[in-house]
Amino acid sequence: MALDLFKERGTRLDQQHLDWQDLSPMPISKLDDDAFTRVRIILMNGIEQQRGRLMHHLAQFHGPLRVPLAQVRRVSHHQQTMVNWLLPPDQTPLETTIAYEQVAIEVTAMIAQAEPDPYHAQMHRFGLLEDFDHLYRFSALLDRTEGKDANNILQSYTDVAPGRPTVIEHRAPVDDVRRPYDRQTADALTKIHNLTLVSGEYQTRDFYMTVGPMSPSMLGRLLYAEIASIEEQHVTQYESLLDPNESPLEKWLMQELTTVYNYASCVKTETNPRIRAIWQRCLDNTLGHLHFAMEVFRQLDKRDPRELVPERLPEAFSYTNNRDYVREVLKDEVHLRAVGQEIVDPARVSESEATERYRALINKSGSPTSSVADGWQWRPGGELTMGPQALMDFSAGRLQ
Repeated sequence: MALDLFKERGTRLDQQHLDWQDLSPMPISKLDDDAFTRVRIILMNGIEQQRGRLMHHLAQFHGPLRVPLAQVRRVSHHQQTMVNWLLPPDQTPLETTIAYEQVAIEVTAMIAQAEPDPYHAQMHRFGLLEDFDHLYRFSALLDRTEGKDANNILQSYTDVAPGRPTVIEHRAPVDDVRRPYDRQTADALTKIHNLTLVSGEYQTRDFYMTVGPMSPSMLGRLLYAEIASIEEQHVTQYESLLDPNESPLEKWLMQELTTVYNYASCVKTETNPRIRAIWQRCLDNTLGHLHFAMEVFRQLDKRDPRELVPERLPEAFSYTNNRDYVREVLKDEVHLRAVGQEIVDPARVSESEATERYRALINKSGSPTSSVADGWQWRPGGELTMGPQALMDFSAGRLQ
């Protein structure tokens, strides 16, 4: 049964306390825990990260909100720590990258299927095929530099195959900005979906910008640089789908609702009882944050939060295999391109001159994502098969 958001009040903010042992729980097993447990961990870390980022930004522009935001933000920061520390310490940055791309693919696929607005659903499918290609490129890097099969992380939930080639994903900024929803008429689920994807893509962009310079091979560094640029484009796309006319308190309230929705999805689907208890604790805390934010909304915006918050939480994510859906989207839409606010068939509508110029400039020395997968195809149990000279060329970052 869906949560009644006005009756389920969760844990009061002044009763939410986490100590250092809470903030550093026993991590999951890299190989033994279900891959979707790791998907949930990475997604919720991103949502908590975005929640904290939003509250910091709002505090810079809205004096009366500073103390309420600081109170919630402290707990949000501690929850993010507790969630992020669940990742296994024996997982290399590149293996974690594979997991990040699995999150992008599986979560975006779930959202695209559930999205009630056709325009937004199309934008989600468009981004999905680009993240799908990123997984393929990073899987080639994992095989060729660490001699590992990406499927050890993916656990056969997600295919490893080319999507929309990253080399042609580079677009001028004007072709990454989309048409926003109308805050007064959009379904609450549309708002939740977009905030979820902004959170996930922003986290991925920041992670790649952090670990990219640490890559031991030159081509690895170049690969992270190229794909981080696309993740920046994805953040631009998804945040442009948000209504810029929402008040600061509206944005905070919807971010809290999004966090509640995603924790509820985690509780519903988690297979590890220990991790499920963590999700339940975070859900109870975040329900308390939602009610706290609703009260601040009443006091400062002088409006009823029922204008924004539905009585019952929308149906939670199912976290089931999306392979068939992704394959269908890949078959039908991989050729599509973005022009302005629309997704178009390039056989009918040419890409913009701005994008063609930008793509020629950014790829003038070649594309790392093309070089990393040159002559490579995923196969079960794949391992390092390059000859010594090819490996030397690869490690030196010599582009094809």
